[in-house]
Amino acid sequence: MSALRGAAVALTALMLLGGCSIKKMAIKTVADSMAESSANYTSDEDPELIREALPFGLKTLEGLAETLPNHRPLLRSLASGFTSYAVGFLVPEIRPLEETDLERSRELRVRSRLMLLRARDYALRSLEVEYPGFRAALFADAKTAVERVKVADVPDLYWAAAAWGSAVSQGKDQMDLVAEVPIVEALIRRALALDESWEQGSLHEFMIVFESRGEASGGSYQRARQHFDRAMALSNGRKIGPLVSLAENVSVYTGNRKEFDELLARALEFDVNSAPESRLINILGQRRARQLQAMADELFPEDL
Repeated sequence: MSALRGAAVALTALMLLGGCSIKKMAIKTVADSMAESSANYTSDEDPELIREALPFGLKTLEGLAETLPNHRPLLRSLASGFTSYAVGFLVPEIRPLEETDLERSRELRVRSRLMLLRARDYALRSLEVEYPGFRAALFADAKTAVERVKVADVPDLYWAAAAWGSAVSQGKDQMDLVAEVPIVEALIRRALALDESWEQGSLHEFMIVFESRGEASGGSYQRARQHFDRAMALSNGRKIGPLVSLAENVSVYTGNRKEFDELLARALEFDVNSAPESRLINILGQRRARQLQAMADELFPEDL
């Protein structure tokens, strides 16, 4: 957080500089630094510190993006930041609130959906910089549109798909949004075709959730398990996300309580300090695993 505050102070000073070109060059230097430093959050050990710091950092990045609308690292950081904040900190609160404050849970669901769509739009803006007209082409014919995208753009494909897919899950009553699932699929499948190993199997981890839509909606629990195996292999077991995702999205819907319990036990036994590059993600994964354990009897009522 101190780094972000320092950058904000530097940014304010830069605004006072004379000369448009000099000012813009200086702002770009700050933007490059902030976009790069935002990736360091994943190694932090304090989720609450990151939760408090992220909104400030994201709003600072948005201010920079107004001056540098075509700065792809900034747009990418905004896409990843808003997605991570919504999925990591907001969405997990929704279901518990349904038991105590239904109105608040509905408000949080709407807020999460809007934030995720905001993230999606930043990812699409980044792709637009490289491929003008990409957004319109995507809505017209997604499969054809994504064929132009190259391996260097896999992060944008991933964050667009992750944000969009998560928005759909938080807006299942929004039929126009649900109808866009084929676009999400085109984005993530293109990313897989370009670099399936990206970010230690994160694309396959996404597919665990995506395929868990079930047969009736075009998904497949069998394919979800195949993606789980690949995600675990590519991460060398250093990320517990696949364990929690399979438990929550496949074990529950196939009624496999034994598998559910075993997967969550493995996730909670993992030493988060053994993989410092993914420490925060794993800590949040363990937090979700504990939530799921507490809800187990509700999720598997037939076992009571």
